[in-house]
Amino acid sequence: MDTAARIARTIAGEINATPAQVSAAAELLDGGATVPFVARYRKEATGGLDDTQLRTLAERLAYLREMEARRAAILNSIKDQGKLTDDLARAIAGAETKAALEDIYLPFKPKRRTKAMIARENGLEPLLRAIQDKRAADPLTLAAGYLSGAVPDTKAALDGARDILVEELSENASLLGNLRDFMRNEAFIAARLIAGKEQAGAKFSDYFDHREKWSAIPGHRALAILRAAKEEIVTIDISPDPETGAQRAEGIVARALGTLGSGPGDQWLRQVAGWTWRVRLSNTMYIDLLTELRKRAHDEAIRVFGRNLRDLLLAAPAGARVTLGIDPGIRTGCKIAVVDATGKLLDTATIYPFQPKNDLRGAEATLLTLIARHGADLIAIGNGTASRETERLVAEVLKRLPKGAKAPTKVIVSEAGASVYSASELAAKEFPGLDVSLRGAVSIARRLQDPLAELVKVPPESIGVGQYQHDVDQRQLAKTLEAVVEDAVNAVGVDLNTASAPLLAHVAGLGPSLAQNIVAWRDENGAFPSRAALKKVAGLGPRAFEQCAGFLRIAGGKEPLDASAVHPEAYGVARKIVAACGRDIRAIMGDGAALKSVRAEQFVDEHFGLPTIRDILSELEKPGRDPRPSFVTASFAEGVNEITDLKPGMMLEGTVTNVAAFGAFVDIGVHQDGLVHVSQLANRFVKDPNEVVKVGDVVRVRVTEVDVPRKRIGLTMRSDAEAAKPAPKAQGKAGPRQASSAPETGGQGGFGAALAEAMRRK
Repeated sequence: MDTAARIARTIAGEINATPAQVSAAAELLDGGATVPFVARYRKEATGGLDDTQLRTLAERLAYLREMEARRAAILNSIKDQGKLTDDLARAIAGAETKAALEDIYLPFKPKRRTKAMIARENGLEPLLRAIQDKRAADPLTLAAGYLSGAVPDTKAALDGARDILVEELSENASLLGNLRDFMRNEAFIAARLIAGKEQAGAKFSDYFDHREKWSAIPGHRALAILRAAKEEIVTIDISPDPETGAQRAEGIVARALGTLGSGPGDQWLRQVAGWTWRVRLSNTMYIDLLTELRKRAHDEAIRVFGRNLRDLLLAAPAGARVTLGIDPGIRTGCKIAVVDATGKLLDTATIYPFQPKNDLRGAEATLLTLIARHGADLIAIGNGTASRETERLVAEVLKRLPKGAKAPTKVIVSEAGASVYSASELAAKEFPGLDVSLRGAVSIARRLQDPLAELVKVPPESIGVGQYQHDVDQRQLAKTLEAVVEDAVNAVGVDLNTASAPLLAHVAGLGPSLAQNIVAWRDENGAFPSRAALKKVAGLGPRAFEQCAGFLRIAGGKEPLDASAVHPEAYGVARKIVAACGRDIRAIMGDGAALKSVRAEQFVDEHFGLPTIRDILSELEKPGRDPRPSFVTASFAEGVNEITDLKPGMMLEGTVTNVAAFGAFVDIGVHQDGLVHVSQLANRFVKDPNEVVKVGDVVRVRVTEVDVPRKRIGLTMRSDAEAAKPAPKAQGKAGPRQASSAPETGGQGGFGAALAEAMRRK
């Protein structure tokens, strides 16, 4: 089997596909096609692989190709040394991971001068072989025959033989693999407080004396311990059970030396095996398992961040409505920006209703004037400092509207990342003469109108829906989040004639440069009359057009299909479908009843298969459909503005702001998000909080715990009767967690500790 076929077979098993599907997708991606394009417009070629499968495929393809290149390099290196045997070649060919390959290569790697090399130079390797071959002989007696000027006594001779054996054991691929498997199953991770760091590390108090199975520790808890160690609050140890584990590990090393009897040579070999574990291999395993744990925790954190970001980007848009945005503040005042239905800035103001100015009347008058002048439909209030005070102010202002006047809807909006956007080069170009603080109000207003269009202007890591996002591999995080943004933008589609350059930059096949060229062409020539006019944009060639055209929309243009997700390459077959209905295309589009008589199979040909025909029919039925949910808002309880207003038992409405492995954070309007622990999300066992909630959901919660000094709020979504019962347990999925003193923070219990974990993470 050749390399490409082996890679295709491996990936197929991982993404639940066939090798043929993987090969077809790989060929398209290698040819420059983007994941959104392949997922949407090449279903026949890939057998309908979705964007999630394709992202995994692309990532694994890169990894496995790198591994194959490394496999070839290792083979060539060993061959050049004249040491390649048939057994070694088979072992290299059969290695399934980079780690396994490197284990095999260890003995052949060029290395600095070692103790074992010196021992060999001193003629002591034959002594080691004699001890291994003559187990009944006394090693001291054997060693007496290998003394020299460089080896003055028998102890030095046996130490040299030991050094050679230790190196051989440390480079034994089979032994290393067996030890890793043993440690993965048996090792515990322990954290211990460094003396004198109690106060400095108070936020990590759950981990001052903590121990649990390495294989079972959740990613968020591992990241907390890793951060505590990085800040030199605790030390970390990863080792098997001290009473029996070390002895078992030494036994694994001893078995690598062959069956050991009771002779003097056997005893010496067992002693060397134990010494090798304690001095060398236990440290090797610690490093390997710590690296694995860090990667596992990073991968989980990045996955959580990506999922939350996707939910936030695909949150319901309020739509094209005049919106008044308020960035609340106390001493510096509340910044106000009014934008029209397209997001164009109409007006700005700053009001000072709070201390020290306390200009309440002036603030109310300004708000009334702006609402009336621009006919505001929505009021977006940032959820930062003074948000509830500002919301109360707005509520009082709405009561003073003239009789019969339509009151705008007020909505609390997450302002995470708004300040980052405000100070960015992009914002400076968009609003060169506008104060930085007022740009934040514009962003808050626009993100209510269309979260996706506005949030793409903010670096994803600044949006605040992650879990220890600053601790993880930043390159991998950026790569994953960029993929999430790209998939979200292309899933929704982009209005070619109104989209900003940052939004266009995420369309498949485009990028910052082509996006700027599109905006420049639009500024110079006016609105694009059709998708075909894109070909006039500088630098936008046939390949870029193929990739991007289906994701760009033109409403009311010359070509009705330009308003849909039907790709220009399929316009011909779309018109055949319309012709079969006997009506004008504009009359057909959006009329599901007129298309019911059409059988997709009739239009399949050598160019377009059944999946594409079905997609075209769906688009004709609902052209340019928006996959995002309908717009709804949470109503915060009157009189509940601060954490001190909360009492256990209160029923409240709130918005999910973040979802972590241990639960969901909910904004209930008191400046401090509450936590619904995973055990409190439903009346059933919940393994993954995302099964129940996602970022942006409006939920009903009940307050269960309020810790004012530490600003911790416990919430539940379980019914009264169910919440009074013990949390449901998993059915036969995992054994009990083993830990010393720290309570559970990521499973189905230990709610108080979960709150501590949540606050530490935030």
